[in-house]
Amino acid sequence: MTAAARSVCYFGFYLYIVGLTLIAVPNMFLQTLQLPETNEVWIRIVGVLAFTLGFYYHRTGVQNNVSFFKLTVPTRIFVFIAFTAFVLLKFVPPILIGIGVVDLLGAAWTYYALKK
Repeated sequence: MTAAARSVCYFGFYLYIVGLTLIAVPNMFLQTLQLPETNEVWIRIVGVLAFTLGFYYHRTGVQNNVSFFKLTVPTRIFVFIAFTAFVLLKFVPPILIGIGVVDLLGAAWTYYALKK
């Protein structure tokens, strides 16, 4: 497996964990991010979406789908920018930038691995 494939595949495992946490124990995840707890189903729906994205990342990493790898770089950078904007607009606590940093670091890893 190439370095770029590993970066995307491992990011898929990260998304599996986020997705399963949001599905099974969403309020624990929300508490970690200093966000209000909820009993509404929307957070579990977001968990299903995160898990599904994790499947795409994981499987395209295993299949060495370079076209997909390239597409993930700007979208993960966008997640970081959006989360940072939400913090600056005071929509969410600053800890959300940490989640965005995970995306940014993953994007950087994939970008540099693709350049090699």
